[in-house]
This record gives sequence, structure tokens and C-alpha cells, in this order.
Amino acid sequence: MRAPFPSHHPKGSSRVGRREVLRLFAALPVVAVASSACAGGEDVPDPLTALATAARSDAALAQGVARTHRALGAEAGAVAEIRTEHARLLQQEIDRLDPPDEPRRHPAPAVQVPASANEAKAALKRALAAAEQSAAKICPTLPGYRCGLTGSVSASCASLAEVLA
Repeated sequence: MRAPFPSHHPKGSSRVGRREVLRLFAALPVVAVASSACAGGEDVPDPLTALATAARSDAALAQGVARTHRALGAEAGAVAEIRTEHARLLQQEIDRLDPPDEPRRHPAPAVQVPASANEAKAALKRALAAAEQSAAKICPTLPGYRCGLTGSVSASCASLAEVLA
């Protein structure tokens, strides 16, 4: 029986054949693309991170408004509860794709609650409008579940703004 590739070199030689070299060169572009994709993924922040940070900040503002302005307590409390849930769900998705080695800490953001109830209500509305627009803007750029999640966050923020109207 003949060997699949004829050998024209002495036994024990470690010469590499022409076909093996061609296979190696054919595989190089794939390896280069795969390694650059992996390395690039670490430098690019997750697009959901900004949304989760904004949700935590909005929740803190709404909690402050609820404590400071009793007349807005129910509406601001609802905003705080729902934006806290947004932050939790967004962070859960971030951690699913990039599991942390240790639990991530998210200190409560420092917020300044406006002195008047009207100003506080306007500040909450502005925060919700910004969150709605941010989520809607990145939604089409995301795959599947992430697109649905950000679309839901955007729609929820629009609904919350109506609660404050």
C-alpha cells in the first residue's frame, strides 16, 4: 500500500510538504480575524452599561424625589421601582455575556433633588426622556434578546413619563 503523499526525502526528516504549507497559509486569515475580534471585544464597553448606569441614577433621583416631595411620592416611587428593575435586568444581561470574576459593586449615585416639586417632576421627566431616547437609539444595533430588552426599557420609560404628566 502506498502512502497518501509520496515522500521524496530521507526517512526521519521533518520536512513539511507543500500542501501543509498551503493549509497553514489558508488558515492564517481566519486566525487573525478571530484573535482581533476577541481582543477588540475587551476594549469596547458593553452598550448596555450606560443604560444600566442611567437606570440606577434615575432610580436614585426618583427615590430622593419621593422622600423630599410627598405629593409626588406615589409617582416617583413607581419610577424608582421600575428603573431599579431596569438596572437589574440590564446588569444581568451584561454579566451574562461578560461574567465578572467578583460581584460587581454599583455604589448609589449621588443625586441632587430639586427644591420645588415642579422642578423635581421636570427633572424626572427629562431623565426618563433621555433614557427612552438612549435605549431606542441603540436598540436596532443589538441582536435578538438584547434588542427586545432595550426596546422594552425604552417603551417603559415613555410610559413612566406619562405617569408623571
